[in-house]
Amino acid sequence: MPPLAVGGLTGVGFGPHPDSGEDLILVTSHQGRGVVNCVTGQRIARDPDPEPAWPDDYTLTCEGIGPLAGTAIQISGLLGGGLHTTTTNGWSIDIVTPDWPNESILLSKQGDPYRDEAGSTWWHIHREEGCEIRAAGFSPTGHTLAIASSCTLTLFAHS
Repeated sequence: MPPLAVGGLTGVGFGPHPDSGEDLILVTSHQGRGVVNCVTGQRIARDPDPEPAWPDDYTLTCEGIGPLAGTAIQISGLLGGGLHTTTTNGWSIDIVTPDWPNESILLSKQGDPYRDEAGSTWWHIHREEGCEIRAAGFSPTGHTLAIASSCTLTLFAHS
């Protein structure tokens, strides 16, 4: 799916849909919070209040909205934190900056992007120019890979 424009993105965090268990992502920004379905890319909830969009200083969590309401969501982004960089079935990502300040994401499948040949066990899947990567990683299920920059959210999902 194409990247979603999110001006002033500050962080993201995953949570399961309470009914289906599908991956949802809470997106925080200077303009509030939103929840996006990771499979369809559809925004399913929005709160324009910017105050609750800043994570708690100690736990780096934000209160969920919409289907994630009542759930503390761990946020990764501008203030710290981190998403999973590996999955249980052997996928991993690396954030590299060989041509700083441009950042790139390398996806590998039980390979070594620093040793193996490109396209054999690893692929260059994203290049960020002009915006800063705030977070990149997999959902706890391993079904979604999110790349969140200061201006876009890119999702790769599989079932």
